[in-house]
Amino acid sequence: MTRIGPREALWWAQDYLYAAVAWIGSHVRADEPHRYRAGALRPVLIVPGVYENWRFMLPVIRGLHAAGHPVHVLPDLGHNLGPIADGAKQVRDYLEDHDLREVAVVAHSKGGLIGKLAMTAELAEHARIARVVAICTPFGGARLARYLPWPALRPLVPGHPSLVELAAAQAVNSRVVSIYGVFDPHIPEGSELPGATNVALPVAGHFRILRRPETLRAVLDAVA
Repeated sequence: MTRIGPREALWWAQDYLYAAVAWIGSHVRADEPHRYRAGALRPVLIVPGVYENWRFMLPVIRGLHAAGHPVHVLPDLGHNLGPIADGAKQVRDYLEDHDLREVAVVAHSKGGLIGKLAMTAELAEHARIARVVAICTPFGGARLARYLPWPALRPLVPGHPSLVELAAAQAVNSRVVSIYGVFDPHIPEGSELPGATNVALPVAGHFRILRRPETLRAVLDAVA
C-alpha cells in the first residue's frame, strides 16, 4: 500500500468531503441536458465515473460550454454501474443517433475507459471520436477496487479482461489525453498511459480535481 502521511491524509479527507457534497448536489440540481448543447466549437460528450451521474461533472461541463463548446451527456448511463463495453456502446449509439463528428469525449475515472473502448471500436472510415480527454482514469486498473465489495468496481481490478483488452489497443493511445494530479487516493498506480499525452497537474484528489481551474484549462487545451 502507498504510504500516507499527514499531507496525503488531509488531501484524502478533502477529496471525500468534496465528493459527498458534489454527489448530493448532482441529485438535487435541476440542470437539464439540453441546456448545454449550444456552441460553435468542437462538440463534447461527457462520460462520468462509476457511481456518478452526468451532473457530477457540472464544473467541467459549465466551463466547456462557457468557452463555446456544445456539451452532450448520457442521461441513460445513470450512475455508470454497468460493464465498460455497455457504456462504450451507449457512447457510439449516442454519437450516431445525433450525427456528431470530430467529438472530444471528456470523461472522469471509469468514463475514460469507456471513452477509449468506444474510440477503439470505431471503424476508421466512420470514426466520430477525435480524441478522449480522461481525468483520473485507471488505465492500468486500481488495486484498491479488489478490496471493496461493490460489483460495479470489479472491472477496475488490475488484470480484469476489460482492462487487458484496452491495454492491448495501443493504436489509439496517441488520441488520448490523460489528466491527473500529484495524489489520487483511489488510483495509487497513477493514470499515465503509454503513448498518450499525459498531463500531470499540481493538484490532488480523485474527485476534487474536477473543480480546479488548472483542470479546466488542461481540458480546454486538450479539446481544442
